[in-house]
Amino acid sequence: MCDLSGQLAGAGSTRLLAAFGAQVIRVEDPATRGGWDIVRGAQPFHDDRRGIEFGATFNNHNTEKLGVTLNLRTERGRDLLTRLIAVSDVVTENFAGGVFARLGFPYERLREIRPDIVYVSHSGFGATGPYRDFRTWGPIVQAVSGLTFTSGLAGHPPTGWGFSYMDHMGAYAMAVAILAALWHRDQTGEGQWVDLSGVEAGLALTGPDILDHHVNGRPPRAAGSVDSNRDADSPMAPHGIYPARGEDRWIAVACRDDHDWRLLAGEIGQPWATAGELATLAARLAGQDMLDARLAAWTAGFDNHELAGRLVAAGIPASPVRTPAERIDGTAAERADGTPATSDWGLWPTVQHPDIGPARVDGIPVHLSETDWSLRRGAPRLGEHNRYVLGDLLGVDDAELSELAAEGVV
Repeated sequence: MCDLSGQLAGAGSTRLLAAFGAQVIRVEDPATRGGWDIVRGAQPFHDDRRGIEFGATFNNHNTEKLGVTLNLRTERGRDLLTRLIAVSDVVTENFAGGVFARLGFPYERLREIRPDIVYVSHSGFGATGPYRDFRTWGPIVQAVSGLTFTSGLAGHPPTGWGFSYMDHMGAYAMAVAILAALWHRDQTGEGQWVDLSGVEAGLALTGPDILDHHVNGRPPRAAGSVDSNRDADSPMAPHGIYPARGEDRWIAVACRDDHDWRLLAGEIGQPWATAGELATLAARLAGQDMLDARLAAWTAGFDNHELAGRLVAAGIPASPVRTPAERIDGTAAERADGTPATSDWGLWPTVQHPDIGPARVDGIPVHLSETDWSLRRGAPRLGEHNRYVLGDLLGVDDAELSELAAEGVV
């Protein structure tokens, strides 16, 4: 796979395929030292070392890939890319729409190089339509697609979907699109151009809100619509996130039915809970704001992990809201008693980076019994595999490699 993509959406997609054994050759620009990809050399860092080889996000998103440098402003650089495409099954990029064509590689040219090539371009707005010339980024994609408007509490402004949510979701869509195009080629011998729009991928995630508007006439975040801190389908009360003792500590509690509520009321042991006024779901839903306020005042006096354990032991669905460190390694108490954490599920493999050294990265949240994924090698240094790819695969000898480096082609 000849991979000119980067950052999060493109690099995240090809990373998935590399984990399952695809040979992904990442092409970077020697003139900018890989600077098109803003996460190369950017924070966070593994330790106090800085530089283009030490960005933790870049290492995370480019595991198991090979890295070459080609200056596509030069004729010799474009010639080398042509030769690389000729031996590749797939070409991927996530430039703004039309950029790769202006570099001299429209789809028609790619087909001349290799008739059965699968070409995947992943831009914000796709290659056609009124917005095709605009550049964009994950948060803008989320806003244009309508995802941003759907989030937040009734009567309040949108809260957004987190930084670059659609870059990550776009990566999944891109990986599926690549596999679908390869399957088609295996069946027919035909390659194709996969034109992927990040905004359209985002629109595909707004189905429930579109249905709620067209079928029920309700916009998101209006009275009667889904509340981000409550689930109205099927109705439960209480059902939400509540404060716990300490700064920014929280617990999730759900009462599925009146039986759960009786158990919770017994644990609370206060007159407002045990008097029977809230014994039915209808009563709890009618007074849900008051119920949430009183429950929050009670949970705020407890450690979230200890309270969740107590409630679960009593038969009440509950869980601490885990911090990033807790969800990776578990709490100190859990580690002491041998409770498995997500690291024990294989979700955080350690890869070996030539400069960073050993570093944990995101795993893949599925396991296949016969053809499982593997992540052992960290991201490539800038141009680390020039000799292997350009020399061993394309037949460029050492003398020409030295000449290309001197001319700034690689």
